Amino acid sequence: MQSLKPLQGHLSRFIKAACLLGLLVSTVSAETKNSHLICRPELSPAHRTELAEKLRAITGWSQLDFDEEGVLRMGGEMEAHGGSRAARELLAAAAEGRALMLLEDASHRADVVFARVNPGRWTKDGAQKPPVYVILIDFADFQHVIGDEAARAAFNEGWAVLHEIAHVVHDSADAEEGANEPGACETLINRMRRECGLAERAEYFFDLFPGQERTAFTTRLVRLAFDLQTPQLKKKRYWLMWDANLVGGIEASKQIAAR
Repeated sequence: MQSLKPLQGHLSRFIKAACLLGLLVSTVSAETKNSHLICRPELSPAHRTELAEKLRAITGWSQLDFDEEGVLRMGGEMEAHGGSRAARELLAAAAEGRALMLLEDASHRADVVFARVNPGRWTKDGAQKPPVYVILIDFADFQHVIGDEAARAAFNEGWAVLHEIAHVVHDSADAEEGANEPGACETLINRMRRECGLAERAEYFFDLFPGQERTAFTTRLVRLAFDLQTPQLKKKRYWLMWDANLVGGIEASKQIAAR
């Protein structure tokens, strides 16, 4: 959830990282290589449980979980109990697609703001294998987020992972720098939020909290807006805040909320 260009445009940018990520891909076992959403071994059971809980709430699939090998399983009973149809369609498309996606814990990494997807490569026989991507999740970043409960429910690890999956599945773009809108990828995620009855992200970029532009304090509070449509056809605005010096994403021109 960090860059501003379509996923395709990132391939050259991350080519050096992709070579290193090939080492990660080589750890996928023969038994799970045909699955499409797999946890890296270092992704702890606690984080797997946390992520599965978030995805169950979003999709309405009560049996969705990671198996013993870290493979995301939708469950034998595919009947949904609430949740977002668009989210279910996205995960189904990921399961049926060619790309393999590895989920990696990137907590406390300065180069990851909430989440990000990088292209990977196979170390052997890559031409005969599906394309692979590594979804980096900074679980620690989400611990720094404060704000309205309505906004917090619409911004967590589950939403971040779905955003990255959407980049891979649909090759959808984020908002252009300086744009005051969510962008194509986050528009799909907003549809999921709407189907869950949650507030929608108003913009892709965060802003410095008023009064922070020239502050002498080391804390750099930023905020991100979410809007909820009321039955009276009015929008109610909710806010999230965090210290960008802890989470990252501060740039000279415009700040980045997520890729």
